[in-house]
Amino acid sequence: MGLMTSAAPSFALLLSRARQRDPEAASELCRKYEPRLRVVARVLLGPALRPVLDSMDLVQSVHRSLLIGLREDKFDISTPESLIALALTLLRRKVARNWRRMQRQLRLTSGSSSLDLLPTILAELATRETDPADMAQYNDQFEYLCSQLDATERQVLSMRLDGYTTGEIAQQLGLNHITLRVRLTRLRERLRTSGVLHDWL
Repeated sequence: MGLMTSAAPSFALLLSRARQRDPEAASELCRKYEPRLRVVARVLLGPALRPVLDSMDLVQSVHRSLLIGLREDKFDISTPESLIALALTLLRRKVARNWRRMQRQLRLTSGSSSLDLLPTILAELATRETDPADMAQYNDQFEYLCSQLDATERQVLSMRLDGYTTGEIAQQLGLNHITLRVRLTRLRERLRTSGVLHDWL
């Protein structure tokens, strides 16, 4: 019990020093979440993003965002666990943002819409390592997944891939925010159980 009590003030002091731009404190904070972040970054990037994004660049980007947020008192962090959870959330958002940017560029080049390419995009978002010989099987799997979605669900997925916010989707599709949040929760679960990266949704 005494160990927990002494650890809490120590972490609070570390945060305070980091907020005051102490480089040693910033480095110490980074060491608390970097090993976990590096592993998760490699998994989230997957085979589609790994050739164009470096996991260490992402970790450094998260570190910069965290430090800026701390200095501007934007984050409510009280324990090492909450620091790690926040770092992971920032990482997932950055991966999702980069994925949407890459997909927009690809669609502009090909002239296809995300709705047309939905099964292929979902296959590429699969978090597993894919052997080229197995790609046809994965494409069939996601073709089936998309066939089980109704027209609104497919439109929601397509618009999120195109970078629309939840508010913009609700407005364009005439859905209230509560209904859309319920749909998004169900869609994330279906993607997750299919082995698809779902944090972008």
